[in-house]
Amino acid sequence: MTSDTSTAGILSRPYLLATVGACALVFLSAFESLAVTTIMPLVSRDLDGASLYALAFAGPLATGVMGMVAAGNWSDRRGPAAPLYSSVALFVVGLLIAGMAGTMEILVLGRLVQGLGGGAMTVALYVLVARVYPPVLHPKIFAAFAASWVVPSLVGPFAAGVVAQLSSWHWVFLGVVGLVVPALLMVVPAVRGIRSGAASESVGEPIPWAFGRMGWAALAAVAVLGLNLSAEVPGVGGAIAVVALVLALTAVRPLVPRGTLTARRGLPSVILVRGLASAAFFGAEVYLPYLLTERYAFTPTFAGLTLTGAALAWAGASAVQGRLGARLVDALAVKIGAALVLVAVISTLVTAAFALPAAVAIGGWILAGAGMGLMYPRLSVMTLALSTPENQGFNSAAMSISDSLGGALSLALTGLVFTAFTTTNSFAGVFALTAVIAVVGVLIAPRVAAPRAAAPRAAAGRVAAGRAGEGARQGVSRAEASAPDAEPELTRNA
Repeated sequence: MTSDTSTAGILSRPYLLATVGACALVFLSAFESLAVTTIMPLVSRDLDGASLYALAFAGPLATGVMGMVAAGNWSDRRGPAAPLYSSVALFVVGLLIAGMAGTMEILVLGRLVQGLGGGAMTVALYVLVARVYPPVLHPKIFAAFAASWVVPSLVGPFAAGVVAQLSSWHWVFLGVVGLVVPALLMVVPAVRGIRSGAASESVGEPIPWAFGRMGWAALAAVAVLGLNLSAEVPGVGGAIAVVALVLALTAVRPLVPRGTLTARRGLPSVILVRGLASAAFFGAEVYLPYLLTERYAFTPTFAGLTLTGAALAWAGASAVQGRLGARLVDALAVKIGAALVLVAVISTLVTAAFALPAAVAIGGWILAGAGMGLMYPRLSVMTLALSTPENQGFNSAAMSISDSLGGALSLALTGLVFTAFTTTNSFAGVFALTAVIAVVGVLIAPRVAAPRAAAPRAAAGRVAAGRAGEGARQGVSRAEASAPDAEPELTRNA
């Protein structure tokens, strides 16, 4: 695919269909992710599935890590065509299973398949960007991907609530299916023009299958699933939970930089804070609509508006930090963001524990969105600044894996707490656990500053990453797991 890269844009003729199709796939994935958070309390009540509520969220995050690693490796071996088609097929199958589910167990199965396909699809799309678009257009297409997360953040929760109230929650899943296939068809012409992988472009040995990394990712996913299900095993559930947690932490060690689990100063702490932020935020967020519908009789529509407020704050804070650039030191932005998330989680905790007005939790959660919008882009910038060209891919992947597994483990643990506590204290127990995680994040946040010997290299990339890479929620950051098996140029502009 050739064009004058000095004048061509992502919507010019050579790239138009690929841009629209890829952005549509990102949009649909984002919409579904945010919509499910809104309707899940209704689904849980309808299917009598309170015990599997957390697994419906943690499961897709866990299987998504498997999809990220496998699709990245596959893309490097054969190009992104086969991984993209296969991942979209899995995503659609998962939507169909969940949309037609008559029991919570079947719905969770659909979510697991959907997560596997969604994680792989994100990676395949980012490899597609690396292979189709010239480097000069990478910031623009990444900004378009970020924008594709903004709109679902604004309308997804509300729209899902309206559909669930006026029709059925089943259509929140099934309605997306009919839009995925046309989006994929627009990308097909660009995919056909790609050579079949890195192996064909080099004179060395073909890139091998990364069975080791895939095995560790699979073990981590299985451990998360086991942790979620441990409460269902009478007598030995506690022992299973401990073993599963140890296995998950063991499996993640080869996937992240050395010293991450011990909060070594610099890059390891950057990766760890990313996971802790994800754990605190998403561990609490999925229960906030549940709290509002169960305790305060909110409709799904209005409960979803709470998430929209946080999404707006996330996008706004992300834009602000991008404009501030070097005037706001990275480490300070991370510390402020971590503190805002802690304040927000505490607001939900006191609301649930003392039956305060819902406005306390809703207002607090807007602070959580602002904290994440301030912190997430700078964590991405610091990851690249503390990396070399040889390990940019691994480190970017580690950040995404920490992000996903942090949220998955948190949701698994909050699910155990929710089912273990009495109905009166279950929400307070969940928010207390996520508050503890947020406190740990605040304590470790000062350690993200690198030792003086490892001065940041990417001051010029700070503004670009802040504005283009993460304009909203996690659209880019979750997809960076493609980097270890894609091209360094992709990561450099993410």
